[in-house]
Amino acid sequence: MAKKIYRIQGHDDDGRLESRILEERIQSAVRQGARKFEIEAMGQHGIGGRLWISKEEPISLTITGSPGQRIGSKGFPGTTIEVMGPVSDDLGWLNAGAEITVHGNASNGACNAMAQGKVFIGGNTGSRCMTMTKTNPRFDPPELWVLGSVGDYFAEFMAGGTAVVCGHESQSPNNVLGYRPCVGMVGGQIFVRGPIEGFSQADAMMESIDDETWAWLTENLTVFLKKIRRSRLLQRLTRREEWQLIRAKTPFEKKGKVRRSMTDFRSNVWDAELGQGGMIGDLTSLDRSPIPLVVHGDLLRRVPVWENRKYMAPCQSSCPTGMPVQKRWQLVRDGLVDEAVDLALAYTPFPATVCGYLCPNLCMDGCTRSTQQGMAAVDITKLGREGYKSAAPKLPELTGKRVAVIGGGPAGISVAWQIRMKGHEAVVFDMAKTLGGKIASAIPYSRVPKEIVEAEVERAAKVLPHVHLQQQLKSKEFEELKAEYDYVVLAIGAQKPRMIPVPGHERIIPALTFLQEVKKGEMKSGKRVVIIGAGNVGCDVATVAATVGAEDILLIDIQEPASFGKERKEAEAVGARFKWPCFTKEITDEGVLLQSGELLEADTVIMSIGDQPDVDFLPDTIALDRGHVVVNDDYQTTDSRVFAIGDIVRPGLLTHAIGHGRRAAEVIDDIFNNRRPQSDTREMIDYTRMTLEYFDPRVIEFSDMDHCGAECSSCGSCRDCYICDTICPQAAISRNKLSDGGFERVVDPDKCIACGFCADSCPCGIWDMKNPAPLE
Repeated sequence: MAKKIYRIQGHDDDGRLESRILEERIQSAVRQGARKFEIEAMGQHGIGGRLWISKEEPISLTITGSPGQRIGSKGFPGTTIEVMGPVSDDLGWLNAGAEITVHGNASNGACNAMAQGKVFIGGNTGSRCMTMTKTNPRFDPPELWVLGSVGDYFAEFMAGGTAVVCGHESQSPNNVLGYRPCVGMVGGQIFVRGPIEGFSQADAMMESIDDETWAWLTENLTVFLKKIRRSRLLQRLTRREEWQLIRAKTPFEKKGKVRRSMTDFRSNVWDAELGQGGMIGDLTSLDRSPIPLVVHGDLLRRVPVWENRKYMAPCQSSCPTGMPVQKRWQLVRDGLVDEAVDLALAYTPFPATVCGYLCPNLCMDGCTRSTQQGMAAVDITKLGREGYKSAAPKLPELTGKRVAVIGGGPAGISVAWQIRMKGHEAVVFDMAKTLGGKIASAIPYSRVPKEIVEAEVERAAKVLPHVHLQQQLKSKEFEELKAEYDYVVLAIGAQKPRMIPVPGHERIIPALTFLQEVKKGEMKSGKRVVIIGAGNVGCDVATVAATVGAEDILLIDIQEPASFGKERKEAEAVGARFKWPCFTKEITDEGVLLQSGELLEADTVIMSIGDQPDVDFLPDTIALDRGHVVVNDDYQTTDSRVFAIGDIVRPGLLTHAIGHGRRAAEVIDDIFNNRRPQSDTREMIDYTRMTLEYFDPRVIEFSDMDHCGAECSSCGSCRDCYICDTICPQAAISRNKLSDGGFERVVDPDKCIACGFCADSCPCGIWDMKNPAPLE
């Protein structure tokens, strides 16, 4: 697709396309990989703008026909636009980096507020072009090249960049810059060839063209003429004596009236005429010395407060395990990549399997960058997938306290892992042949590589040597565990398939059974498969079915499918279809008969409407609610010595189960040590406190961990970037080292003027402006 020319017409059978529809078609083609376009325009506006891609994948557009206004508006670096004829108003408006070539005239407002990029015009322009341009010192300044002349009010309020007006075959031979150019000009320069009738002397001035400047001009004239296919004019346009250079005056070069200061007026006019104290000087002895316009010290109405780590970052707040994601990116920025990877083991025994592959990455959903349109969340998978390399952590000596964990899946391993990390013995009991639960037995290797799962399960086994597998627990065995261990944790998950009681349901294969048997290599599917239930598990079933013989895969549901993310995309990629609403009446030898009378032919029917816990072995002292165990906020059941976590409590994500385990382990450890749990109860920081202007909005995909770390805004935690120190106009902020090796920033109230620059500029949201403490 990248090498193919993608052609789009500005009209169809119904007539001219709306500008919005044409742009949607261009954007859709870009998302599908198109990079080279031919557009036949019919007055559509904004063609070629807002194509937010990386410079490594440049986009080119050739526009024929009659384009409308704002061609290349908000153009992006890597976008090249060539217009084969004239253009309408506001060419390159707010251009942020696109290169635009016009083989004809341009109307009014060309390059208005342009910040980056280059515009080449092979004819003349209308009025008010190159106005309000700007220059960011981080990027190349904008450029406008005009072969002919420009219209009135050229370079009005120009604040940066370069304009080159060649004056060739000018529309105004006696005045190539038009009426009143350069009014309000505060930055930038204009090269002009040909007669002019003056410019704003208050704002700009002539300057001689030195050798270096002339070399730049001639070199780039060659490029310009080649772009507009007029290279033969080079010799005619490179006569040095025909060129002039106009540049903006600096503030020191501009002249104007100096406003009398209030101090001067008071002493030399007011007091001189009326006496000390003015009209009421004889009536009061109060100190009437003026309060300065900019106040300090006790007169400050608002003071900056450094609130480092007072609030929790949105990524950490969104993660069910409570993992301090922004702290990991800080370690990456500090060059401590191994430490950043290993930090995850304090929160989960499956950093690679879950964070890198299986989790829908709720931390990324909460990422502050996602609140800015067009910015991508920092990609935690770049860091998460390295987690399988971490060695088993060093373990503390055993305290003699013992906890039985029933269930060897993600929840059970999580709580056992955390309990052992706190110095207590955790013994795991599970019915399966291996540790890992559904991660090891059911989730397909297409979702997470086999070697990753095996490495992390093996690491967990090193930390948890006491594991009893293939243990079928009954009521008697459960009571024996309660008697033998200090506490028991239920983490059996949901293993019993839900089935709809329709005739022929015995022909249905449960989703979990299908996934487990396929993973063991003991099951094939027929060519036609119908899956009842179109959630994410159903999508996994569809993907796996395609690998074992299914050619026609249909997922049905009674409502719009709840599937999303990677699972849905992978199912669609293997050709799975979705159909709803569908109400099953009967399962026959031919397939699924719906209540509508429609028969969905199938060789294999798989049920994927969820699973429920098998709690038959639990005593009556442990309360249930619709088949799930009832727990309090600390995951204690109605039997205070029994905890329950994961899907046995309520269905959720793998990360929820892992988070439950960590919390339950904290509670058990605190009970062992006669203290109550101290969880991180900080309020999440408000998104509006962060300043994202320092970060590159063009990043759609992250190349590696260093790239992620550099773009993380470290919400709520100071990244020690020195922006506040640097931007403070009074140098009121100082950085002090602390005895524990950390640091803090403090404000000198006698220097601070409460301008709020520190709070407005901080990328991490550390500074806040508050009312000062009342004076004693």
